[in-house]
Amino acid sequence: MLDSIAKEGIKSIYDLEIEKIEFQETRKDFEGDITIVVFPLLKFIKGNPVQIAENIGNYLKEHSKIVTGFNVVKGFLNLVISDAHYISYFNAISDFNSYGSVQEKNGAIMVEYSSPNTNKPLHLGHVRNNLLGYSVAEILAASGKKVYKTQIINDRGIHICKSMVAWSKFGQNETPESTGLKGDKLVGNYYVKFDKEYKKEIEALIEKGKTEEEAKKQAPILLEAQEMLRNWEAGDKETVALWKKMNEWVYKGFDESYKALGVDFDTNYYESKTYLLGKEFVAEGLDKNIFYRKEDGSVWIDLTEEGLDEKIVLRADGTAVYMTQDIGTAIQRIKDFPDIDGLVYTVGNEQDYHFKVLFLILKKMGFDWAQNLHHLSYGMVDLPEGKMKSREGTVVDADELMFEMTKTAGEISQELGKLEGYSEEEKQGLYNIIGLGALKYYILKVDPKKRILFDPKESIDFNGNTGPFIQYTYARIQSILRKADFNTKENISIESLHPKEKELIKLIQTFPDIIQNAAENLSPALIANYTYELVKSYNSFYQSVPIFGADNNNEKILRIQLSYGVSSVIKSSFKLLGIEVPGRM
Repeated sequence: MLDSIAKEGIKSIYDLEIEKIEFQETRKDFEGDITIVVFPLLKFIKGNPVQIAENIGNYLKEHSKIVTGFNVVKGFLNLVISDAHYISYFNAISDFNSYGSVQEKNGAIMVEYSSPNTNKPLHLGHVRNNLLGYSVAEILAASGKKVYKTQIINDRGIHICKSMVAWSKFGQNETPESTGLKGDKLVGNYYVKFDKEYKKEIEALIEKGKTEEEAKKQAPILLEAQEMLRNWEAGDKETVALWKKMNEWVYKGFDESYKALGVDFDTNYYESKTYLLGKEFVAEGLDKNIFYRKEDGSVWIDLTEEGLDEKIVLRADGTAVYMTQDIGTAIQRIKDFPDIDGLVYTVGNEQDYHFKVLFLILKKMGFDWAQNLHHLSYGMVDLPEGKMKSREGTVVDADELMFEMTKTAGEISQELGKLEGYSEEEKQGLYNIIGLGALKYYILKVDPKKRILFDPKESIDFNGNTGPFIQYTYARIQSILRKADFNTKENISIESLHPKEKELIKLIQTFPDIIQNAAENLSPALIANYTYELVKSYNSFYQSVPIFGADNNNEKILRIQLSYGVSSVIKSSFKLLGIEVPGRM
């Protein structure tokens, strides 16, 4: 509304049609609610920016019912919006449960995340990947997209065969059932076992006079793994049967971890079924001179004109590389889900270059949807103790991390002593909600591109920008609503707002835009940090403004409704982050 009136004002004053006016939130040290940035208008309007701002401000005050005043600071026009506008807006929100989300779907998109190897359990790096991918999928859905959540499971290759060889040699037919271990843990143990035996054999060969490089290539256990891979690719029945059996153990283990983490998928792709995809498209690209063949028979693409390098897409022996497979998988997904017009790949930033190349190749191949491909690139997760290494078994296991977070949440909750009247089952449920909420929020509040130093103890602090702090505020509001016996939303008639009430309504009003912005930037951090600002504002309101001791009934109803609105937005925001909120705490 303000946008159109401001454009009318510029047309009236300067006889100019302006396409876009830049608005931003007024800085807290100036009076006002929303600011028009005048500087971009100087491209079209000649004159002093202060005078231009004064002219537009006077027009808005005269012609708009919601602008009650303004002030100009250099080239910034700070507008004061009427309390009546905010009261009217708040009254118009009919359903807080769906508030902020676009119900009508416009376009479809696929989000890929997790994509684990079946030779080891999920670790802390997978946790960030899963939390990011799942949250981005939820945010895109709330922004109005139909979303398909998917993963590609890396279930083939030499690394898988290493676990298989180690189990065959040392496993004595043990199973998840016989050991009591989750299947992914059991298989992961044999991946570590392989590496230990491999190192022993290298040392033994070096002692016999081999160079280190020769020893690494000639170690018998590695040769067995390579032979097993050849047998698998040839379809040897015994090898394939073992591969299927061990992978099934892992899938069951993954499912348990995903359930505990609160993430899910609509469809799975398997590398064992996709690794041959793409070769036919390389052949088509050769015919169209997109690719070229070298003297040794390998096929390449030259991307030097685009600032990249030459990239191989097919080896000399005709076998595919990862790029070939990714080309084919992307095309296959569009075939499988013809309504999608874009893909989001949640993959660590060490693959930034790979995705630049992949997206450029698909564009050169003439696929229109290639312009809607996005790499959700994220930084690694570090621990105070240092870097994780899968082969050495020093990774932070995802299941153990979740268990420790829940345990720590329990210890802190017991110290605070606020669990009277809870059954043991209720306590455990609450510890889980707090522990996982702390983990998820700590990871998601950071911009995806940034590296994280994850400190479990710091994440469960009940003060500051943490999940438990926000969950505690939500639970406090539920306590207020129970006292109010509040279960309906009626329109309220009130002439003016307390500054703290106005601040809350302004924040609530921005929630739909925050969702759209988070979707556009593929950034759950925008949702997380918005929620923290909302909670800080509510706590300031709670300390400054009496709710049940309000001067009149209308004020009391408004403040109860505001409390309900804030708690609903907290719940909706946290749902987008995959975090639960407790009714009591």
